[in-house]
Amino acid sequence: MQFLPLHYATAFGAACLLAATVGAAQSPAAATKSAAAPTGQAHLLAHEAEVNALLKKMTLEEKVHMLHANSAFAAGGIERLGIPEIMTSDGPHGVRPEQGRNWKPPVDANDASTYLPTNNTLASTWNRDLGYAYGTVLGSEANARGKDIILGPGINIVRAPLNGRNFEYLSEDPYLITQMVVGYIKGVQDQGVSACVKHYAANNQETHRDDVDVDMSERALREIYLPGFKAAVQVGGVNTLMGSYNKFRGTYATENAYLMKTILKQEWGFNGLVMSDWGSVHNTDEALRNGTDLEMGTDLYLMYSGADQSAATAAAGTTPTAPKRSYYDRFYLADPALAAVQKDPSLLPLIDDKVRRILRVMYATKMLGATKRQPGAFNTKGHQATALKVAEEGIVLLKNEGNLLPLKKSVKTVAVIGANADRANSMGGGSGQLKAKYEITPLQGLKNELGSGVTINYVPGYTIARDQKADAQQIAQAVAAAKAADAVIYVGGSIHGYDYTKWSDNAYDAEAVDKPDLKMPFGQDALVQAVLGANPNTVVVLLGGGPIEVAPWAGQAKAIVEAWYPGMEGGNALAHILFGDVNPSGKLPFTFPVKLEDAPAMKLGEYPSTPGNPLKEMYKDDIWVGYRYYDTYKVAPQFAFGHGLSYTTFEYGKLTVKPAAQRATVTLTVRNTGKTAGAEVVQVYVKDLKSAVKRPEKELKGFEKVFLKPGETKTVTMQLPADAFKYYDEAKKQWVLEPGQFEVLVGSSSRDIRQTGSLTL
Repeated sequence: MQFLPLHYATAFGAACLLAATVGAAQSPAAATKSAAAPTGQAHLLAHEAEVNALLKKMTLEEKVHMLHANSAFAAGGIERLGIPEIMTSDGPHGVRPEQGRNWKPPVDANDASTYLPTNNTLASTWNRDLGYAYGTVLGSEANARGKDIILGPGINIVRAPLNGRNFEYLSEDPYLITQMVVGYIKGVQDQGVSACVKHYAANNQETHRDDVDVDMSERALREIYLPGFKAAVQVGGVNTLMGSYNKFRGTYATENAYLMKTILKQEWGFNGLVMSDWGSVHNTDEALRNGTDLEMGTDLYLMYSGADQSAATAAAGTTPTAPKRSYYDRFYLADPALAAVQKDPSLLPLIDDKVRRILRVMYATKMLGATKRQPGAFNTKGHQATALKVAEEGIVLLKNEGNLLPLKKSVKTVAVIGANADRANSMGGGSGQLKAKYEITPLQGLKNELGSGVTINYVPGYTIARDQKADAQQIAQAVAAAKAADAVIYVGGSIHGYDYTKWSDNAYDAEAVDKPDLKMPFGQDALVQAVLGANPNTVVVLLGGGPIEVAPWAGQAKAIVEAWYPGMEGGNALAHILFGDVNPSGKLPFTFPVKLEDAPAMKLGEYPSTPGNPLKEMYKDDIWVGYRYYDTYKVAPQFAFGHGLSYTTFEYGKLTVKPAAQRATVTLTVRNTGKTAGAEVVQVYVKDLKSAVKRPEKELKGFEKVFLKPGETKTVTMQLPADAFKYYDEAKKQWVLEPGQFEVLVGSSSRDIRQTGSLTL
């Protein structure tokens, strides 16, 4: 709790408890009752009188002006009425370096951001408190830069292992997402800045993201793809939400009436604003009628080149009788919307509703009103400490045969092999691209850890270049270094990002481009096998935004560590793990398949999509996403969901499950039976023994991260609300708790169940 202000701890705990109840969306019949109840959105109505008074002062032209961007990251603004522009900033794991209205590199390092570990690293901590700390850093730095909305968190389900944007997302499991997203949002918004949860909905691939038409069962939508967004709205109280690029059941998601009106605004009671992703609006009438409130977008060249946007304005053209119109006045919710309302005045209430939502967010972020934001802070020591802590708790120890790890600091020579060891990753990834004040690479972190008394021999072993194959000379150099060293640390895996001037070159873990396969690029498999052959005690460290195929050499390796993209302090965090200063406690937030073909999106689904016009993709994998598929259909993963080892051992005591009406209380003890302080993530899964519909073998419905000293025992108590036992009934169009017997399975991963209990509801 060290990252939580004392006044927040109780409220945050209550919010997380409430988040456990939103894994299941309500039925339409319950929507009216839900909207009238406290939903986490009440704060947006606190200034409704002022909002309505300001709305009455606006001309129609001014109202329409509020509904669209006027530069790459700014929108609206009415100087006559004292309404400022809304300033947005990309930033799922760090505030982007926009200076003013467009993307430009920072002036110098002191103007650069705290580069936090990517969101999948945050999810790997399984630590709700760190979610809040993470959001606090983002909110404070956005505030310091004068930003009003930070464009994160990204919470799309990690469905397709090849999705280039998985690094921005949290998990394959909807419950884990609901638990981690709430703290992130509250951390941001407690700094006076709005979070923007994205991308709503079914944006689970980058390939064809602009034209794919996604369809799925209503059960899959409700059970898998929506719970995180519902928690963001009703528990996190998120102020803004971003639509996605793809179509959903025939209509673009950003202007999809079912997603935006029926579910988001009516069922969930969302009072904030819906903004488009950049360029995701396609039709004025549908955007007006179906829930889009703010249209964002820009010319990508102008945005990333930092060029003066007067070029875009000039391109809009003029006539002798009309004033010059800007590039942005041609947006669907700009001049065309104005013309539509002038032709059909019955559309005016729709315009008013959109402006009202925008003004609510402006009051909530203290852009309007008497109260002003407290100053933010930028790249402080505390922010850097949070980056370090998230990395330390998010790095996952996948394998440690013979207790090879932690390494001893008494070593005299260390071979560090792999180009990733000396590569910075902060400037990659699209909207995740940012300039860090500094970035401690794995190589630098090891140097910091070991000091001048240890000889570190760095050999890249491979070249990062498009279509690069294994190089015999580089492999020979790596093998020689491995043979001569007391300890060998291989740092490889994937890379983060691409060069914007060569959009698809070296594109791994990047926006707009999916990965070509799950294999390590640049001929690394051959390199790793050769190094392991030369020195069997090699520690293999992987960087990446998602699963990587390790089957060709995993059986040969004694120690494997997943380090993700661990942020500006990542190299230090990794060294702390490898040499035992910190006991690893990270757990996988998604499954590693043995091979790509084992993944349910590939095995059952249609990923990447069915060719044709229009481009359609039916999610035939349905609810069988991630471990739900592997565990139910008995497919062995390489590493299971929730898996992560420690340098100590934990003993699970007797499990007690006490039912009460339609809920249950789960209690057990956990003891650290080793000689090292550590943390265990106690995971609670629920299994329905008999059901009218096919249900997963088990589903995560609770977890707690427990910190224990050697020999220490703690009692863990978790509540399972009624929603933990329900499934979505498509015929009844509602959630159902079917009476009968359930099992409660408690363990260290989905495949490592330590205790089992049962109850009848």
